[in-house]
Amino acid sequence: MNTFSNKKLTHTTIIAAVIIFFIIVIFSAIAIVPAGSTGVINTFGKVSESVLQEGFNLKIPFVQNVTIISNKIQILDVEAAAVSKDLQSVKSSIAVNFRVGFNASANIYKNIGADYSTIVLLPAVQESMKAVSAKYTAEELITKRNQVGDEMKTLLEDKVNTYGIVIERFNIVNFDFSTEFNTAIEAKQVAEQTLIKTKTEQEQKIVIAEADAKQKIIAAEAEANAILAKAKAQADANKLLNDSLTNRVIEYEKVQRWNGILPKATGGNSIIDIRETETETTTP
Repeated sequence: MNTFSNKKLTHTTIIAAVIIFFIIVIFSAIAIVPAGSTGVINTFGKVSESVLQEGFNLKIPFVQNVTIISNKIQILDVEAAAVSKDLQSVKSSIAVNFRVGFNASANIYKNIGADYSTIVLLPAVQESMKAVSAKYTAEELITKRNQVGDEMKTLLEDKVNTYGIVIERFNIVNFDFSTEFNTAIEAKQVAEQTLIKTKTEQEQKIVIAEADAKQKIIAAEAEANAILAKAKAQADANKLLNDSLTNRVIEYEKVQRWNGILPKATGGNSIIDIRETETETTTP
């Protein structure tokens, strides 16, 4: 009985071991590549030029290993130091958005390795920063920031595209200069603001003075026009009056204005009363 039991246990153990072995083989033959990635096949140390695409894949168990290379956009933050055209020390914070091309995964793994961002990309960013900064003054690096960033990106692409690294975006997050330069820039900005303020105040005073002068001119013209209009109206009235003074009108005015007393005429040393003369003349 003991011998039979031992044989049965041994048989069961062998079957279990075989099952476990097949399970291990099956799992070793499966390679799952995450979305946005490729699988680089390594066969006994030799890297295959073809890569596995995302999803479910099969490989030779115990013979082939698969290394996952991400092809998603990644971010590399770099602190770079350089010297400007006018010999000012420049420190910059740069953010680079990059990715590995799908067709370049095997080549990068084979020739560079998984740490390609440190080995290739980081030095290329620093070199590009130094090369472009040397073409601009410190002030131009600030005022022409977009242009500087575009030049750095173009130079960086020339350096890393041959490896299969694609630059999606290049951002200069910040420029940092020496304390002396920052003080000089601040003083210049204050002077410019003061000049702008003074110029604005002067322009305002000129505008106010011109407006005041214009108002005085308008008032003087209005007064002159009023005087001219009054004089013209008086002249028109006088002309109308002169035109209307006929002999009849004059005689009528005399009659209207007579107070009933006849005038006395003087001649020599005697005064003649017209009324007495008229009475004597009319008496028979």
